[in-house]
Amino acid sequence: QVHLAESGGGSVQSGGSLRLTCTASGYTYTEYCMGWFRQAPGKEREGVATLDSSRHSGRANYADSVMGRFTVSRDKGGNTVYLQMRRLRPEDTASYYCATRSGGWCELQSTFYSYWGQGTQVTVLA
Repeated sequence: QVHLAESGGGSVQSGGSLRLTCTASGYTYTEYCMGWFRQAPGKEREGVATLDSSRHSGRANYADSVMGRFTVSRDKGGNTVYLQMRRLRPEDTASYYCATRSGGWCELQSTFYSYWGQGTQVTVLA
């Protein structure tokens, strides 16, 4: 069973930065892609960024709302994925989740994923 655990959330002033970490365990396939999502109270879950597997392309993809401010990356071991968030805005406030599925490429749609973490809260103060 694949297990995902997010960390790194917290409160930050508008314009500040945070780095979220997603640590994965229990992989039984050789290739996984990863996605980051967020959900604010009363809103639908929104895809933020995806990262294709290193074997596939290693390509990152971003939602328009975070393009140029957020960066997704993976450590060399492949089991830890980061979401570096810069120039944060109050509208970035949400619970952030990482998700994964077996396969080389991922989409920004939540139905694409098989495994989810429990989430970490990010609050951006105006």
